Amino acid sequence: MTDLNLTARGYECSPWELRWRGMDVDALQRTESAFALSNGHIGLRGTLEEAEPRGLPGTYLNGFYEQHELPYAEGGYGYPEAGQTVVNVTDGKVIRLLVEDEPLDMRYGVASEHDRVLDFRTGTLRRTTEWSSPTGRRVRVTTERLVSFTQRAIAAIRYEVEPLDEDLQLVVQSDLLANEPVESDTHDPRVAAALDSPLVGEFCHAADYEAVLVHRTRVSGLRMAAAMDHHIEVDDGISTRIHAEDDLARLTVAVDVPKGGRLRITKYLAYGWSAQRSVPALRAQAEAALGGARKTGWDGLVEEQQQFLDDFWATSDIEIEGDPELQQAVRFALFHLLQAGARGESRAIPGKGLTGPGYDGHAFWDTETFVLPVLTYTTPDAARDALRWRHSTLDKARERATQLGLHGAAFPWRSINGAECSAYWPAGTAAFHVSADISDAVVRYLNATGDDDFERLHGAELLVETARMWASLGHFDRHGKFRIDGVTGPDEYSAVADNNIYTNLMARRNLLAAAEVCTRRPDLARELGADTTELDTWRAAADAMVVPYDRELGIHPQSEGFLEHDEWDYAATEPDFYPLLLNFPYFDLYRKQVVKQADLVLALHLCGDSFSPDEKARDFAYYEARTVRDSSLSAGTQAVIAAEVGHLDLAYDYLAEAALTDLHDVHNNVRNGLHMASLAGAWQGAVAGFGGLRDHGGQLSFAPRLPRQLGSLKFRLAFRGTRFQVEITHDEATYHVLEGEPLELVHHGERFTVTETPVKLPIPAIDPGPAPHQPLGRNPMRRTPDRVRQFATQQK
Repeated sequence: MTDLNLTARGYECSPWELRWRGMDVDALQRTESAFALSNGHIGLRGTLEEAEPRGLPGTYLNGFYEQHELPYAEGGYGYPEAGQTVVNVTDGKVIRLLVEDEPLDMRYGVASEHDRVLDFRTGTLRRTTEWSSPTGRRVRVTTERLVSFTQRAIAAIRYEVEPLDEDLQLVVQSDLLANEPVESDTHDPRVAAALDSPLVGEFCHAADYEAVLVHRTRVSGLRMAAAMDHHIEVDDGISTRIHAEDDLARLTVAVDVPKGGRLRITKYLAYGWSAQRSVPALRAQAEAALGGARKTGWDGLVEEQQQFLDDFWATSDIEIEGDPELQQAVRFALFHLLQAGARGESRAIPGKGLTGPGYDGHAFWDTETFVLPVLTYTTPDAARDALRWRHSTLDKARERATQLGLHGAAFPWRSINGAECSAYWPAGTAAFHVSADISDAVVRYLNATGDDDFERLHGAELLVETARMWASLGHFDRHGKFRIDGVTGPDEYSAVADNNIYTNLMARRNLLAAAEVCTRRPDLARELGADTTELDTWRAAADAMVVPYDRELGIHPQSEGFLEHDEWDYAATEPDFYPLLLNFPYFDLYRKQVVKQADLVLALHLCGDSFSPDEKARDFAYYEARTVRDSSLSAGTQAVIAAEVGHLDLAYDYLAEAALTDLHDVHNNVRNGLHMASLAGAWQGAVAGFGGLRDHGGQLSFAPRLPRQLGSLKFRLAFRGTRFQVEITHDEATYHVLEGEPLELVHHGERFTVTETPVKLPIPAIDPGPAPHQPLGRNPMRRTPDRVRQFATQQK
């Protein structure tokens, strides 16, 4: 058995890369998620080229799913009938190596070196392994892989083998493999439904060094093609064989390589799918993409990748002085957010991106509320394309609204193709706020870009149809107040409540935004059938919106009646019983003051112009004592508001929790993929928290403050075609334009114009008052100086 001669130490701390030295088989499921590569269209989990050992295989195409029945103990009108699950499609990562007929398997022999590194600047995953077979034959294997940001359908792998001590016969098997068995060892409902052999072979072909497989799903009827081609470099003659069958295409390369020689294989992969195109058409599409990749060549693909990332970092980089581990984690987060959305092109951004099968590959409100703000100010084209996907599903949202007895569009709680897939009403369809979240993302994108074409073709219609839904979902009561009853806000531990404040405030913004765009663009209003009577109704509903407030406590209830609920007994709740949803019945959670994730506190952030500073401080302290953070969505938002009200140490702790959720596997489920919203929370905590970024009414404002543990914070943003930078120290903030026209900004309430000449402004002091407390045992891990120094010693 294995004698790796290496001790796995976990991820090393480095500002521009994620590196793991040594081999830890038990950690593979986690590292495969962290080392995943994607461009928003193709996703490759970071499995070893040899395919085994492995944690969880995974190759994904955005939007490609299989359909299955949703079982119900008791049916009911309006329940979704079909679920959708992301499919592990044909795996092209597999390259097996035999050294004198002994397979390279990291569980056997001796690995004197094993090093994997994800490089945030080159966009590649590199590996170096020195391995001695059980009979003592030594080789060095060097690999590098990428999923191209510039050639959407393409992935590529460079695989090199060098004999270290003697001449060796090497055999390489390069595969396309469909219907890999995928095992699940968990009953966690947040994990994907395993699919057994979901792909049906329709075509296979192999010739020379190239092969194509075409499959379709059994039920959803989607069709996909995977193709591979190879460029082989070796010092001597080779023997090759290629063949293809329904679920496997394999190129076998045999060669004698002398000591000091080298075998190098560059493998090009192309993927495509369609709900309508024929087998010949998809085959042609994949082969054409391969032709383009071969023409570009490996070196060209690498150069294009780096140029793409150079431009991304020039707009989006965040520099943190004083915490090397946090610096690495924030860049890791930004890199994976880019991978999730860069080339999605009118497809969804799933909750796990394309890094794993968690949540069945579904997209949620996470996209619009957490991920799209990051992309809007860094990679606005990706934000636009994600919103175009929402627009492409409007017909399904209208059908869902009609089924529910509503007007306009009711967007799904969870979905891949736009149809509702949530089988649990209280924490699913009842969370109508997703429609307002989409509206909010539309308005933010339009304010940040001035994209008239998007407003005309997509944005206005999204705003109008969601406004119609709110106007029909709510009602005017006998006091003339507009109520929205029986809904679930962001906190899934308080379901089917009346007048959830987050929902009501977001709906109000939605109604006003729809009325504004129709007033400003009467041509679009006529096209969408929105007359003055309808606009007046929207404005009246917004003006009369119920926003509950308890004057005795000076607190906003999360929803009506919430403050009368019994308190949860945190002292009697064992640490192993979190998350509560896996250990207690929902009905008990629903009737207690226990909060899964930021809800009212999220309203303080996104609708902050509806609260006074004193109200924010009191509300934050109250809900801080009742929020258990059973969701990875929470820490980033809590960081933002903790910073705003002056609890900077606490904000620092929450920022680190959000940024390190996946690298530390805080929720013990990163094996199923990374948490895109929590990764976005790292940006939110830094830029909206310590940077104080707000965008109410399209006016960018900043209220920066820095915790004592950090020396400085620097970040870059894009707004209306201008790139600018904000640098924060403890005493002042410096703003300057990097590229583009001057901008009018606000700093701690003071309006100013930023140009290429840096503007330095002082940071006022704040008295935060007493520190809030968290439920027993649910406080975030402290970022102590000793812990920061520990990772600083690893800094290269």
